[in-house]
Amino acid sequence: MFSFLMTAYGTEGYLPTTIASVVSQTRDDWELVVVDNGMSDDIARIVQMYQVDNPRIRLVRQENKGYRGGVMAAAAAATGEFVCVLDSDDHLAPEFCARVGAFLDENPDVDAVGIDAHRFSEPEELNLPTGYMRSIGVTARADPDRPLTFRDVIGGRVPYYTAAIRRTAWDDVGGYEPGIDDVDESVLIWCRLVERFDVRLLPDRLARYRIRPDSLSREPAKVEAFERQLMRSFAEAARESAVAEHQVAADETLRGLRYHQAIRRARQSLLDGDAVAAQQAARSAVTEKRTVRSTAIFVAVTLTPRLVTRIHPVKQHMTRYVELVVGRVGQATH
Repeated sequence: MFSFLMTAYGTEGYLPTTIASVVSQTRDDWELVVVDNGMSDDIARIVQMYQVDNPRIRLVRQENKGYRGGVMAAAAAATGEFVCVLDSDDHLAPEFCARVGAFLDENPDVDAVGIDAHRFSEPEELNLPTGYMRSIGVTARADPDRPLTFRDVIGGRVPYYTAAIRRTAWDDVGGYEPGIDDVDESVLIWCRLVERFDVRLLPDRLARYRIRPDSLSREPAKVEAFERQLMRSFAEAARESAVAEHQVAADETLRGLRYHQAIRRARQSLLDGDAVAAQQAARSAVTEKRTVRSTAIFVAVTLTPRLVTRIHPVKQHMTRYVELVVGRVGQATH
């Protein structure tokens, strides 16, 4: 019933526990296709070690074709009714197949089922109190009896990437090969799926998402690249849709993303002691959304640039200043 699609590159240290989480499933109708996406002898050895006792695990080897190319190579080799992308450093909960499978057995017309996930950090690998959906701003509990809508996804209710997607639906929307560049395929696929198919979201945390030391949120350049892909994904999804309301929803979301991006840039510029850049970013935030927070930041960086420059040499003082201007105002508006 389930084909797990895994591409592995540079994750030799994580791969054994990820494979073990699949092997530990309490429901047995699964297969795991691992793509050695770079011809690593260590990755091949790890997979082959598990294959001895688990013939449902298969290995595909190829030169590195990137993340998207690795997932699609796994999909090409998969034979299951539902495909499930699984990163090679994350984990499945033992009941993933049982819980998702039971829901699909009871709802045979559903084409895709998303889930929530635990988040865990290194090196302790303990689950963090905030789950995946809540970490992206979704606070309402998912209702599996209600189909997920385009407005849900475009508004931020994007399911965790490990999900069960019917193979025919996966193929119909292009899987992780959306046909355009510079998009987040794990976001665009949900926008396309909810337009054409019955998609549900379970509230259960049935996977574990690893927060690595090199996670994208720790590198400003990666954050910028991700945001660019995310915004392009939403814009492309709205362009493809024939529903005018979807364009309106996308515009609202994009405006919000640009607003928060500008707020972050203003803060970073303050930390860097660049008052001019901070003013420009703050002005952009006000242009996108005139809120108490954006107005307060704009006033602060406009009226006190000398103060900002003067305290820049002392990093701790700069951080405290930013927290006063941004943090307290932000708390007052929530």
